[in-house]
Amino acid sequence: MMRNLTSLLAGLVFGFGLALSGMTHPEKVLGFLDVAGEWNASLLFVLGGAVGVTLITFRFILKLDKPIFAEHFFITKEIHIDRPLIMGATLFGIGWGISGYCPGPAIALIASPNWELLAFLPAAILGAVAEKFFELRAQKKAAAQISPITAQQPDTAIIESPSDGSCG
Repeated sequence: MMRNLTSLLAGLVFGFGLALSGMTHPEKVLGFLDVAGEWNASLLFVLGGAVGVTLITFRFILKLDKPIFAEHFFITKEIHIDRPLIMGATLFGIGWGISGYCPGPAIALIASPNWELLAFLPAAILGAVAEKFFELRAQKKAAAQISPITAQQPDTAIIESPSDGSCG
């Protein structure tokens, strides 16, 4: 229960920060991406603030044995860049560039929806469902590769799925 309340509080603070910085307005994001036109650097400052907080706090947080409201940290051991990562990042970037919405601001805007948001959210939900489908398909394929003699999987890193707790 405490973990859910903490997640709710973190989401509310995140949404408030997005609204305060104006990042819930797609024209701000699109203005940042329009380097050939009237470039708006405000997103750069928001991202810089987030990176600054992360650089300072993660050093202390990762020294803890475990998070306060979880059994362990969810940190991926995956370090290679593969085709699904590149395709996912490309699709995310295209969608972000076309709409000006990324999932965080879009969810924050549920409180005051507009027609663009009503078009974006179904596409985002479809993308999340497709990601889970392909993840489950890959897991089934990996399970099929288990050797019946040794009952062991091939040497692969145990990784966190983007839908298992990462920001995404």
